[in-house]
Amino acid sequence: MRKIILALVVTTFANLAQAQGNLLSQKVSALSFYQLPYNYSELEPVIDALTVEIHYSRHHRSYFQNFVKIAEELKISDLTFNEMFGKVSSYPAGIRNNGGGYFNHVLYWEILKPGNRKNISKSLSDAIIRDFGSVDNMINQVNDASLKRFGSGWAWVVVGNSGKLMVCSTPNQDNPLMDVSDVKGVPIVGVDVWEHAYYLKYQNKRAEYVKNFWELVNWEVVSALYEEAILQK
Repeated sequence: MRKIILALVVTTFANLAQAQGNLLSQKVSALSFYQLPYNYSELEPVIDALTVEIHYSRHHRSYFQNFVKIAEELKISDLTFNEMFGKVSSYPAGIRNNGGGYFNHVLYWEILKPGNRKNISKSLSDAIIRDFGSVDNMINQVNDASLKRFGSGWAWVVVGNSGKLMVCSTPNQDNPLMDVSDVKGVPIVGVDVWEHAYYLKYQNKRAEYVKNFWELVNWEVVSALYEEAILQK
């Protein structure tokens, strides 16, 4: 029954074929570029349409194209994201930067769709209260991690190997699935704090962007990702 409920939740958003669990187990040779499940303007006024267009069609696509090319040159296209990320330190930096860039942005776009806290599943809500005390406490920790990340990178909510929810940040296009990450686990929320994610609208006001980010979080999707991560434990 739990798996049926998860499937019903996941199918509420358009890009089922590249939901996170499927993407992690996909071979690079089977990848096609992620299709954004909404129009560029649908994240306004929090993120303007031009930023979404440039971020998705230029930055994200570039990560994808570079990643596929490098994987082919290294003859590792038969590996999955899980396999690559688990030993990413053994590959050239191009795999880490572009593979991470592609995967991280799939998660980012999937969770950024207008939603609200009423859509948090009971199991995720219980886990947040258990590990952070409240949703607001969790958000505050993520915001703090976002603002303390010097330069470019990401802040994450992660399901750790024990099932506990944790907050961390990583530089550049690293993520907690990689063997180079200090905190390891399955990410269910990712806040992109590269300047290309917010600079056209917010300039140097990262704090304002991070605060407004939560207005777009689709908690149904985050809940589905949490359920999927727990099932894998």
